[in-house]
Amino acid sequence: MKKPADGKSLIDKGRRALRIEAQAVAALVDRLGEEFAAACRIFLDCRGRVVVSGMGKSGHVGGKIASTFASTGTPSFFLHPAEASHGDLGMLAKGDAVLAISNSGETAELLTILPLIKRMGAPLVTMTGNGKSTLAREADVHLDISVPAEACPLNLAPTASTTATLAMGDALAVALLGHRGFTAADFARSHPAGALGRRLLLHVSDVMRSGDDLPMVRPNTPLPEGLLEMSRKRLGMTAVVDAKQKVVGIFTDGDLRRALDRRINIQKSRMADVMTKGGRSIAPQELAAEAVLMMEEHAINALLVEDDKGRLVGALNVHDLLRAGVM
Repeated sequence: MKKPADGKSLIDKGRRALRIEAQAVAALVDRLGEEFAAACRIFLDCRGRVVVSGMGKSGHVGGKIASTFASTGTPSFFLHPAEASHGDLGMLAKGDAVLAISNSGETAELLTILPLIKRMGAPLVTMTGNGKSTLAREADVHLDISVPAEACPLNLAPTASTTATLAMGDALAVALLGHRGFTAADFARSHPAGALGRRLLLHVSDVMRSGDDLPMVRPNTPLPEGLLEMSRKRLGMTAVVDAKQKVVGIFTDGDLRRALDRRINIQKSRMADVMTKGGRSIAPQELAAEAVLMMEEHAINALLVEDDKGRLVGALNVHDLLRAGVM
């Protein structure tokens, strides 16, 4: 009968694995040199796609690298080397470049298709843990991803080596991204779904209230009418605008509390007497995520939206941003 797992022993084993993997990644830093730059130039000059290939755990990591490339401005896809020998090599086209991954550098499935890759004239970048391997020797550029030991206590299961491979792939993707001038907007176009896409694609104009839903009053409007406008529009505020619809102030729940503390005469007061002059505003073309940052920075719950001439065109509050999934 097995003994119950000892908590300290389990934690120690986990920490050991993390230290080994962290050291494997750290060792790559000083290893990057002209070979890395040459690999980047091959991918930047590629007129087709970067075709990533690898077997087993290297293949799983290769799939992630291809996905990262594709989402950061370098067209890419993963090609299974075993399937490549049975027709999928037709996915490789003129103008493509190949990134082959193998810790040993002697993966049979990759070596089988190597002559065909060479015959097509596709530039070949390899990532291996053995600089004297066949893949390393046949590559146009070889990147060293060797590690002194796996995190596996048996030194068998690919652990530190796959982590180093993944990190090298990320280093390539980030270097390429930076050189291409890839922007947040470019990234968003590859990620339209989910919270990330919403944060990067939605603009203030997409979520703001406008038209009849926009609360606004004139400076000489009686306070009771201003309160009714706030209540009808359910924004917890109302803009105060002049005859040209330019913002002169804002009136919020906080302004009402402060006015009551001053014991004002509600029936006789005008909006100009109780509003906050000016008020925070944002342009409609700004990202909705910028509105979130402004609200957090200034500890406010609502924003006015003004065009480039200072005219009120909309308003939004924290609930609008929550409903849009930006927060």
